[in-house]
Amino acid sequence: MGQLYYGDTAEPIDIPDRLLAHLKVVITTKLRRAESFTLTWRHEDGTSSGRSSLWLQESIPLRFVFDSAEAEQLDPEALQDMAHRASSSSGLVVDFDDLPAERKIATLVA
Repeated sequence: MGQLYYGDTAEPIDIPDRLLAHLKVVITTKLRRAESFTLTWRHEDGTSSGRSSLWLQESIPLRFVFDSAEAEQLDPEALQDMAHRASSSSGLVVDFDDLPAERKIATLVA
């Protein structure tokens, strides 16, 4: 399980490594182009209900931490779908609850 750190908070957002690897590519590509957008997810840890959204922009510190030292294999179709959704008015919505960790990336392509 990887972590995404955003802004000045010390509390990470836990995201499976494979999904985080895809998010890293989409987020950094958009921010490199100065294209801000929202990233939204449902809370999965059971400590709180609801969902969270981040407004991602290039001036806010961002750090990706991966559990695995090995790079994840990226799915070009999933990257394209995520980039398209990140450019939509609703932003990039990621659901961590629907499928087991090893299949979560499949929900992004469907």
